[in-house]
Amino acid sequence: MSAVEPGAARDSVDAVPGIPCDAEGPVFREPWEGQAFAMALTLHQRGLFTWGEWAELLGDEIRRAQAGGDPDTGETYYRHWFNTLERVVAERGVTSRETLTSYRDAWEHAAHRTPHGKPIELVAADFGDSRGTVE
Repeated sequence: MSAVEPGAARDSVDAVPGIPCDAEGPVFREPWEGQAFAMALTLHQRGLFTWGEWAELLGDEIRRAQAGGDPDTGETYYRHWFNTLERVVAERGVTSRETLTSYRDAWEHAAHRTPHGKPIELVAADFGDSRGTVE
């Protein structure tokens, strides 16, 4: 994935309250958090949603998680971000919830069969069908 444009990252920080930041911009505890952030930036830049819409949807997700017991310590912020991404792409017709579930299940299967320290790669067997290798 290409680097996040600093101006676009600043715009998102200004528009979406709660993004973990330091003096240089958004910060991430894990690589997947930065990737989820970059995906949202890309989808915003392509017009899938405005930052106002995103902030509202993300707020809904966080409230739903807190109602379910999320402790709101900041450690789950990007899980909420990721769940909001899934919701947006399904609701806006980018993909279906079934496809998202299929890939999530395949990823979990691939992660369980992959030795620690090795890259996780999806293959047809992870999906339980004949799709072939997915990159």
